[in-house]
Amino acid sequence: VPRLDGVTRERFLRDIYPRRKPVVLTGLELGTCTTKWTTDYLSQAEGSKEVKIHVSAVPQMDFLSKNFVYRTLPFDVFVQRAAEVKHKEYFLTEDEKYYLRSVGEDVRKDIADIRKQFPVLAEDINIPEYFEKEQFFSSVFRISSAGLQLWTHYDVMDNFLIQVTGKKRVVLYSPRDAPYLYLSGTKSEVLDVDNPDLEKYPLFVKAKRYQCVLEAGDVLFIPALWFHNVISEEFGVALNVFWKHLPAESYDKTDTYGNKDPMAASRAIQILDRALKTLEELPEEYRDFYARRMVLRIQEKAYRNDYG
Repeated sequence: VPRLDGVTRERFLRDIYPRRKPVVLTGLELGTCTTKWTTDYLSQAEGSKEVKIHVSAVPQMDFLSKNFVYRTLPFDVFVQRAAEVKHKEYFLTEDEKYYLRSVGEDVRKDIADIRKQFPVLAEDINIPEYFEKEQFFSSVFRISSAGLQLWTHYDVMDNFLIQVTGKKRVVLYSPRDAPYLYLSGTKSEVLDVDNPDLEKYPLFVKAKRYQCVLEAGDVLFIPALWFHNVISEEFGVALNVFWKHLPAESYDKTDTYGNKDPMAASRAIQILDRALKTLEELPEEYRDFYARRMVLRIQEKAYRNDYG
């Protein structure tokens, strides 16, 4: 993934954004957060308000098998625990991992917005608004233990991952490589992207891997539909800013996380499911033949052929 220094809003919108490829932006003016946000400062800035966190006994968190539990801790206690490697107090094991993904006041209705959930910290960060104000969707505050790895998934909105402190490694895959990622909804079943089980996932070798390391102060542009797998190499604090790339009415109104498929895509998938159900009325050889014809129709109508 290319690293570009000091990219202005104008240059981003003119030269980088239209290409729809990930890029790391360095040297942006992010405010005082990059020096201020020590564990002690974070703890006292937002005090003991309760936060809901993921706790995992293993470093690789799996959203499909749900190998983690949700727990609640006062924010200051959580920050101190996430920053330490061995815990005196713990829920599962003394080397458990912690992960906070901030949510809105009402998880079902409200989006995450750092200005509302963490107003004191919001003062310290200058979010690069390389989009129009009305396109803003959410700003998600994230804190991860060292060693934590998040499952591979895609989001339906463009976003910036702003690494404020600590270091992350991000592995990305193009939307075109979806056929090789063993998807279940928006998530990939391949958790360990560094040592994949190729007996179980033989096609995974065909997926082209893009990678970058985010140092404190780096900003990664992740275009919508690009798959990403995030490994926190150190304890760190980050902020994701999502914005609407499509017209506002394209998105599902009930989507508070920015990962529900656009309305037209959901409808198309429902229609496809009905079509496949209809094919079940035929004997197997007919079903196979007409399914192959349908695949060809989809390919000629919808696939882009400018691979590269």
